[in-house]
Amino acid sequence: MPSHAVTPGEETPLRVAVVVASVREGRQGRRVAEWFLGTAAGRDDLDLDVVDLADVDLPLVMPGWGGTASPEAAAALAEVSPRLAAADAFVVVTPEYNHSFPAALKNFIDWHHPQWQAKPVGFVSYGGLAGGVRAVEQLRQVFAELHATTVRDSVSLHGPWSGLGEDGRPRDATVCEGAAKGMLGQLTWWGRALRAARRAHPYQG
Repeated sequence: MPSHAVTPGEETPLRVAVVVASVREGRQGRRVAEWFLGTAAGRDDLDLDVVDLADVDLPLVMPGWGGTASPEAAAALAEVSPRLAAADAFVVVTPEYNHSFPAALKNFIDWHHPQWQAKPVGFVSYGGLAGGVRAVEQLRQVFAELHATTVRDSVSLHGPWSGLGEDGRPRDATVCEGAAKGMLGQLTWWGRALRAARRAHPYQG
């Protein structure tokens, strides 16, 4: 039995939406996400759902307060919003662009609100010498405003264009896999605790 297998009587697996934030041509985000999914493979306590923003066509123009989304936006939301609502936790896979995170990610976050509330968020970042940590620090502030809980430890891949091998795995795989397992441990703890809390007392955000 895997070390994180769900034993009889234990709660159902934690539903985790893995958000791939980059939509740029030639992006590394999908490769980084696939590596992360591989590190979580075999965990029966997690149910992973990949939400790739390259496949989500949300416009930049939002309706005013009390307004109605355009038919194009409504169609995109109908496909993706229920997946966020059903998630117990999130992992955001993001690059760092100009000391921040991608505009497509901010747009996606802003199109939603209750879906994020009272749920934990973990991060896998990449890019340059900083490894995307500045993007993560800004995202912590954004998610705090949305009443989400970001876990303390994150995964940071420094210089993925040189740090990733041809197989898409980090060259310092031992360190990166250890960081991913640590982050997932915190995410799972918070995910279970907050799921139980939401069931007992619906969140009043």
